[in-house]
Amino acid sequence: MRSSLLAVVGAGVVSLLALVAVPAEAQTPLGYVTARGSTVTPAYEGWYVNADGTITLSWGFYNRNSEEDLDIPFGPDNFIEPAQFDGTQPTHFTARRQWGAFGVVLPADYDGESVSWTLKVRGKTFMIPSNLSVEWEVDALAGEADGNAPPELAFAEGGPWIAGPGGQYSDGDAQVGTPAQFSVWARDDGMASASIVSGGRREAPVTLTWYKHSGPGDVTFDEESARIPFAGGMMTTNAIFSSAGQYVLRVRANDASGVSGAGHSQCCWTNAFIRVTVSN
Repeated sequence: MRSSLLAVVGAGVVSLLALVAVPAEAQTPLGYVTARGSTVTPAYEGWYVNADGTITLSWGFYNRNSEEDLDIPFGPDNFIEPAQFDGTQPTHFTARRQWGAFGVVLPADYDGESVSWTLKVRGKTFMIPSNLSVEWEVDALAGEADGNAPPELAFAEGGPWIAGPGGQYSDGDAQVGTPAQFSVWARDDGMASASIVSGGRREAPVTLTWYKHSGPGDVTFDEESARIPFAGGMMTTNAIFSSAGQYVLRVRANDASGVSGAGHSQCCWTNAFIRVTVSN
């Protein structure tokens, strides 16, 4: 199965920098950063095996603007192939590098073509393929070698609990202009990377951050971020939607090792997603 999913370009970092039909000046996906007016590139982070045997492909992106968020709707300018996996990617791209923002789940017996994500923005096209070679396997669920595991998230106090950037989904409803309340529970092992804390443990809190993942309008949160005791706790935020339509909200839980969103190993944070139907 995995051999049929290998990227069609060279192995290693080269596979992440694959570009299709783009101008010469666009062929540096990790190039310069400007305040505004630049582009955004998909980023393939790696893959990991879930408990049920399915495989999650972890994806992020790099918005080269330091101050400008970009919105690219689903369609010819923002799509995943094969089409059966399209629609899980973001349409809202916050500034700078965002690691492991979502996952694409492959069936355990999947034997189809390699998954790729294409973005077209400001006259440039970027296509990044996935790669299931062993070099791209990440420790998103197993944690770091020093025993630090990723935090867990749940939509109810009693669970079910999930871990890893691929996350899980829930559903909700809202009305335009009216605050809608969303809650999430978080917990962690209290560990931090040995590179951060000598001995590894300092009972570090979990940092929760909310994002608009996709949708046609603006989303405003009254509380964008909070810290939860590692032993467990709840965060509630109110979101206001500017227009009707289908949205996805993302909440990210970071332990001390991944508080800045650093994605060196995908070990240290977990995503959860809420599909929200917003009406007038």
